[in-house]
Amino acid sequence: MTNLSDPLEFTRGPAWRNRLALAPLTNKQSHPDGTLSDTEIEWLLARARHGFGMVMTAAAYVAQSGKAWTGQLGVSDDAHLPGLERLASGIRDAGAASIVQLQHGGARASSDASGKELVGPFADETGARPLTTDEVQQTVADFASAAARAEQAGFDGVQLHGAHGYLLCQFLDARNRREDGYGGDLDGRARIIRETITAVREATSPTFHVGLRLSAERFGLVPDEMVLLAEQLMGEGQLDHLDMSLWDITKLPEGGDDDSPLLVDRFVELHRGGTRLGIAGKVTSGPTAVSALATGADFVDIGRAAIADQRVAERILADDTYPGPAFPVSRQELRDNCVGEPFVEYFATGWPQLVAS
Repeated sequence: MTNLSDPLEFTRGPAWRNRLALAPLTNKQSHPDGTLSDTEIEWLLARARHGFGMVMTAAAYVAQSGKAWTGQLGVSDDAHLPGLERLASGIRDAGAASIVQLQHGGARASSDASGKELVGPFADETGARPLTTDEVQQTVADFASAAARAEQAGFDGVQLHGAHGYLLCQFLDARNRREDGYGGDLDGRARIIRETITAVREATSPTFHVGLRLSAERFGLVPDEMVLLAEQLMGEGQLDHLDMSLWDITKLPEGGDDDSPLLVDRFVELHRGGTRLGIAGKVTSGPTAVSALATGADFVDIGRAAIADQRVAERILADDTYPGPAFPVSRQELRDNCVGEPFVEYFATGWPQLVAS
C-alpha cells in the first residue's frame, strides 16, 4: 500500500520527498513584464517550506503572443531569469522539487495583456487567426527555449500545459482539421505535443524532468481519444510524469450513466511504462488525498486547499484525517497564508462561494 509520505522516484530528475504536489495555480501576482514579484515568490516558498513534495509555478507563457492574463508569469525572455533563479533556489533549500509549467494561451490568450493578435490551430469564435505551419514549428521552438531557460534558472523540470483549452489542448480539439500534418486524426492533432516533448528533451540535459498535463474531457476533446493518447504518451518513454486534470476525482465521465466506471479509473488502469501518473480534482483534505492515491495514481495535486492553508501538505502528512481548510475563508485568512492582494482579489472574484464577503 503506497502512502502519501512515501518518496516518489522518476527516470529523470530528483525524487520527490512525498506524493503531494502543489497544483499549478493561476494567481496573477507577477509583474506586468512577466517577472516574478516578491509576493509570488513568497506564496510559492511558503508551500515548499510546509511539506509539499513538489512545488509548481502557475502557467508561465513561453511567447509574448501566448500571454493569457495580466499578472502572468513569463519564461519567454532572459529578463525573467533573476526571479526564476531566486524561486528555484528557495524551493530547493526548502527540500521540495521544483517545476515550471510552460503554457501558450493560443486562442485563449489575451490581446490586451500580450499586445499581440490571437492565434490558434484554427479560426474559431474567439477571432483567433490560424497559425501557419512555420508558426507552429516556431511555437515548438518557443517551448523548448523556455524549458532550457527554466533549467538554466535551476528548476528540476517543466510541465507542458496541454489542458484546459490552451494552445496545445486546442490542437487536440476534434474541430482541428488542419491539412499540414498538425490536424485531422488523433496522431495529427497530437503531433505538436510529441514534437514539443522531443524539442524540450533536446534543449535540456538528460537528467531534466519533463511532464505533461492533459484534460480528459471538455474543450472539444473526445474522451476515448484522451485515454488512448495518455497510454501512448506514457508508453513512449519521453515523459517523466503525466498529470490528468479531472475536475473531480470522484466524478463519472460526462454523459456516463450511474454504472459507468469513474473517470479516474480509465487512466489509473493504463499501462504507464516508466511514467508516473498524477491526478487532480477536488483533493482538499487528508481523506480525499488518501482516496486519490488509493485509486492507483502515483501522486496527487492539491489546489484550492493550498491557497487557503499554506500548511495543508504538512498537516495531511501528519494526520491523514485532517479535514482541510473550512470554506468560505476570509480575505484576511488568505493574506495570513501568504496570498498577495492580486491573488486574493482573483480568488474572491472567481470563486465567490469560497471567500466570505
